[in-house]
Amino acid sequence: MIRLRLGALLALAVAVGAFSHAPQATAAPEVHRLNLVLSAIPSQLNGGSMNHLIERVNIYPLGIQGYQPLDKITQGWLFDAELRFFVRPNFALAAGFGQIKTESKQVYLPGIGAETTVRAEMLAVPIHVGALFYMPPYTQGDFQARTFFGGGLVSMTTCRATFSSRDVNPPTTTIPFSGKIVGRGEGPGFYAEIGEHMFFAARYSLMVGAIYRSAKVTGLQQEGGLPNVLDNDGRPVRLPDMDLGGLGVRGALGIGF
Repeated sequence: MIRLRLGALLALAVAVGAFSHAPQATAAPEVHRLNLVLSAIPSQLNGGSMNHLIERVNIYPLGIQGYQPLDKITQGWLFDAELRFFVRPNFALAAGFGQIKTESKQVYLPGIGAETTVRAEMLAVPIHVGALFYMPPYTQGDFQARTFFGGGLVSMTTCRATFSSRDVNPPTTTIPFSGKIVGRGEGPGFYAEIGEHMFFAARYSLMVGAIYRSAKVTGLQQEGGLPNVLDNDGRPVRLPDMDLGGLGVRGALGIGF
């Protein structure tokens, strides 16, 4: 009987010891070599010649008619899709494209049945290529966070700057102010970014960070004109450039393959 009890205690001790040393099944964060990164970036925009034109319009003819001034272009959204490939655990290459579109608009009601709509708009499709360096990861369970920084080159394509004014039944006591001025062009630029890439036990990851972009397009090809918008020398105001550079805040979703 004593031997049976000792055997039972020994078996129990072995079982407890084996259980305490058994490996625990835990999920690990998934880090894929190839990731599709979808970003939404609210960004500062410098504006360039478009803001100079808005300044002139706010003085004449809007100012002399007592109209509310048109807001300058100072911000917009960049929506971007990028492929990010890890050549090494701490080094990745990136390539992608996006769209920037922003506008400033005012609707004026100078009289009964009359309406004047003034609009300033800028549109561009930036294409970028770059490289990123990743710092050593912080891992906790199935979560991993890695700080990264890098940059690259940008080609600003399909750029269009449009300023338009449309009068509907303008009263005879106001200055006619209808027409459209369009500038088109392309140009090079660069960007730099820093952020945090967060991985989970899934193919999806998240990114947050900041990105600075230099993207000034010069030598725009002019289409149309507004005869009532003149510079200090009495010549029609032109749109020689557009500046879509500025600092943005990046939020992104990564999909691993």
